[in-house]
Amino acid sequence: MLSASKKGGRTLGTSHHDIVIIGGGIIGAAIAYYCAKAGLEITVLEKNELASGTSSRCDGNILAIDKDPGFDSQMSLVSQQLVHELDNDLEIKFEYRNPGSILVCESEEEMEAAQQWVTRQKQAGLDFKMLDRADLRNESKFFADDLYGGLECKTDSTVNPYMLTFSMFHSAEKFGAKIRKHTEVRTIKKQKDGTFLIDTNVEMMTANKVINACGIWAPSIGQMLDIDIPIQPRKGHLIVASRQEPVGLRKVMEFGYLISKFGGQRIVDADIEKYGVALVFEPTEAQNFLIGSSRQFVGFDTKVNHDVVKMIARRAMRFYPKIADMSIIRTYCGLRPWTEDHLPIICEVEQVPGFYIAAGHEGDGISLAAVTGKLVQELLQHKNTCIPTEPVNMNRFQKGVLHT
Repeated sequence: MLSASKKGGRTLGTSHHDIVIIGGGIIGAAIAYYCAKAGLEITVLEKNELASGTSSRCDGNILAIDKDPGFDSQMSLVSQQLVHELDNDLEIKFEYRNPGSILVCESEEEMEAAQQWVTRQKQAGLDFKMLDRADLRNESKFFADDLYGGLECKTDSTVNPYMLTFSMFHSAEKFGAKIRKHTEVRTIKKQKDGTFLIDTNVEMMTANKVINACGIWAPSIGQMLDIDIPIQPRKGHLIVASRQEPVGLRKVMEFGYLISKFGGQRIVDADIEKYGVALVFEPTEAQNFLIGSSRQFVGFDTKVNHDVVKMIARRAMRFYPKIADMSIIRTYCGLRPWTEDHLPIICEVEQVPGFYIAAGHEGDGISLAAVTGKLVQELLQHKNTCIPTEPVNMNRFQKGVLHT
């Protein structure tokens, strides 16, 4: 590695690295952890603080309940198993709990659809079961009396996204990874010798391989190498409410969340449909509650829309009428990296060998971080992979063969 002098806060000269990960969120953390643990030489570049983007503006669920039966749910199940192992392996605890989660239904039609969902998930080997009215009453006395029932996935777990991100980075550093915060990539060029020339606000560097783990910003990095990455930011709101009574012990979503996520038609008023509002209720280890959610395509706007917040609150009270007087601590927005088929892109880019993408997880970045990190490590080391790779290869967009 070349030593270099500094001028105006910027290092002069060029340092060389084997593998550079761009992005200091939970996806970058998982890749750094699994790669460093496997003995790879890793350098992470983050333009701000670690976990300062989407990873700090989301809930912390490791879910299979909302995944399409088949590849989606199997990928989630692998990730759940890996997170369970991380709970034992990582030095810093990250508020891991494994209570399962439920979806609740407000009509006979939703119950029929839920039964089909459960049947398909059980056929795929997942631990799902139906719930009736009595089950919901046993779950929480706060549920509305007119709910029909729902379904349960017993394998679902929850974490603190901040703590899991920091914990994986902490262990990655113990394994030798280097983490450079406040280091923004300005340009990347592929050189004739096959290496990448990376210009940052701090220094110029070269790398043998580059991993784009930038979430909603992944397309910007791709453009530097003339790669069109089909990811868009999708805005979501969350409410943090103060626990005044024990409303529930685990994640609850309305069945309409699945319809909103995958783009189906719901029987709700026009504004609820317009903003993709559907109940998501999550108790935290600190005993507060996260309440969501909404889905909008509004570019990179992260300002809180109080009309949307009111819709979320109204939707929450439809399922939990008795929480109307609970205090709201704060509200905030995050941007999900959305792809057309709701699956991430995790692959080496064929037209630019040595350049990898690990982005586009939409609202599943926390759920799928572990399996993403493990898969990238396996791809880098040319090993058998923990999940099939074709469904998450970017070629599916060019070929017009999307996993739906």
